[in-house]
Amino acid sequence: MSEPASERTLPRMVAAAVERYGSRPAIEDGESVQSYAELGEAAERASRAFIASGVEPGDRVAIWAPNIAEWVVAAIGLQSAGAVLVPISTRYKGAEAEHVLSRSRAKLLCTVSGFLATDYAAMLAGRELPHLERIVMLRGEGVGADAWPDFLASGEAVPAGEARDRAQSIEPDHLLDMLFTSGTTGKPKGVMTAHGQNLAVFETWSAGVGLREGDRYLVVAPFFHSFGYKAGWLAAIMRGATILPEAVFDADAVVARIEAERINVLPGPPTIYQALLAAPGRAEADLSSLRLAVTGAAAIPVELVQRMRDELGFETVLTAYGLTEACGTVSMCQPGDDAETIANTSGRPIPGVEVRVVDPKGGELPRGEPGEIWVRGYNVMHGYFDAPEQTREAVDAEGWLRTGDIGVMDERGYLRITDRLKDMFIAGGFNCYPAEIENLMFSHHEIAQVAVIGVPDERLGEVGMAFVVPEAGCSPDLEALRLWCREQMANFKVPRRIEIVDALPLNAAGKVDKLSLRARAAEGASATR
Repeated sequence: MSEPASERTLPRMVAAAVERYGSRPAIEDGESVQSYAELGEAAERASRAFIASGVEPGDRVAIWAPNIAEWVVAAIGLQSAGAVLVPISTRYKGAEAEHVLSRSRAKLLCTVSGFLATDYAAMLAGRELPHLERIVMLRGEGVGADAWPDFLASGEAVPAGEARDRAQSIEPDHLLDMLFTSGTTGKPKGVMTAHGQNLAVFETWSAGVGLREGDRYLVVAPFFHSFGYKAGWLAAIMRGATILPEAVFDADAVVARIEAERINVLPGPPTIYQALLAAPGRAEADLSSLRLAVTGAAAIPVELVQRMRDELGFETVLTAYGLTEACGTVSMCQPGDDAETIANTSGRPIPGVEVRVVDPKGGELPRGEPGEIWVRGYNVMHGYFDAPEQTREAVDAEGWLRTGDIGVMDERGYLRITDRLKDMFIAGGFNCYPAEIENLMFSHHEIAQVAVIGVPDERLGEVGMAFVVPEAGCSPDLEALRLWCREQMANFKVPRRIEIVDALPLNAAGKVDKLSLRARAAEGASATR
């Protein structure tokens, strides 16, 4: 019996997981429970349907849907047919989805209607999509679209042996997916990565975090993002865990679900743990099943890591760092690392991957000095689809990927992410990293969440502006808060403007949407408190 984690194509990995974990629950989505054996049968049926619809190896097929069981089945089915998965954010509107579909030249789209009162297919009406031949509704109905059961039935014309042969013909260097960047610095770009590199990365990731057979994994990160897809359902299948999709994150609902469904694995961005800590019913809930948390995305407040252990009860809290262009993972901590290392770093580069911290000219900096992070190794993307010039800008002739992230590497080779290069602002000639300021402010006992941006200033060029969500029952005095900030950090870092808000805007990946905050600050939508 082969080890699923050692396989290097997705269909072979899934087949090995079906053989090893057969009767174990693979996906629990509401009242629906699929065993690994049933998941394998459903995925093969989906693969036959994609082949029947004319999907050929290398064709792109998009999924525009929330975290549901059908998403996983459709993805495995199309990838087993040799197609390239193109996930689309559920936050996207018609024009944004049109860009992804047209840029990727997607042949088929799987979507839903009714999620958050949205009809996704209707948003595409009248748009120029010459390559899109068919829309399939995973759930709900759509004008001119095929229902998922009818689509699956069409696959009965394709012999099961043909689908298995197609799956067996896939090689590790064939493209697995094309995830589009967030578009924060321009139009989203399609990142091409292959079967072998992704499965090798997440063999390392799943082993490193300690994901186990029988784990109950609540996937709150969206499936269209590498955190919910690759570190989510793909890693869960690789290790025989049960996938429990969460379509919309709501802190109170997640607290209740942890207790009722005995969740023990709950990775996600820092914002979800901050929200869980602030949930009114959290103190009374039984969260004793929780074991493993994996987080990342920026500098993680030390205070947050400590509270996750002490108040949420996680036995293991790990941090990791990655980006879409590097299959989602570059470095990670290990369970054996000491608490200070886990709290303050994103670990060491995974085996087979090199990391440098460089100055603006690309020269490697001494350990302990901040600079841009460059990455080279088997995890680096094949390139941006149909964008050779942008690919050359991102990956140099020697294979180094310019990440656009700012970090520091210590003497042990451990990496600390301090910020995004594009988020840095300069106040009076001094570089200011918002994540560093946020980390300091989060330790204030009246602050539940905080986000810092740079805003224009006539005298200093730019200054910091902080958006603060108070702890429940607290009403911070802004003058006292400013005084506290001046006592905790250098004067140039102190936010000159502080605004109290009920909640921070989040993007679909659960990260703070700083574009929205910048627009809010620029428009003067709310007076500074």
